[in-house]
Amino acid sequence: MDAESQRVLEYLTEVEEAAEDVLTTKQQIVDLDTKRNRNREALNALKHEMSDSEKVKVCFGNMFIKFPKSKTKEMIQKDQEQLDKEINDLRKGLKAKVNRLNEMQGKPELRGYTLSPLSTDEVKAINSLLKR
Repeated sequence: MDAESQRVLEYLTEVEEAAEDVLTTKQQIVDLDTKRNRNREALNALKHEMSDSEKVKVCFGNMFIKFPKSKTKEMIQKDQEQLDKEINDLRKGLKAKVNRLNEMQGKPELRGYTLSPLSTDEVKAINSLLKR
C-alpha cells in the first residue's frame, strides 16, 4: 500500500476504536442502570412485605444466605450509592469520548452537551428571586 492508503486506514481504525469505546461505555451505563433498577425493586419489596425482625434470603453468586432485613437494606443502599457514583462517572467520561469522536470525524462540537443540572441551592436561590 502507498502512504496515502496507509494514512486513511490508520484514520479509519482510530475512528472505529473511538466509536467502539463510546458504544462500550453506553452499554456499561445500561447494564449498571438495570442493576440499579433491580436494587430499587428489592428495596421496595423489603419495605412493604415483612417486619424488620424477620430474616430474608439474599442471593450471593450461586447460593442463598439468610440475613437480617435491616442489614440487607443497608447492603442494597450502599450498592445503590456505588452504582450511582459509577454511572455518573461513566456519563462524565462518555461526554469527553463523544466529543473526541466528533472531533476525529471533523464534526462540530455538540452544543449544550456539557451542561450540568442546577444544584438544590441554586434552585432555591432562583425560586427566592422569582418570588420577590
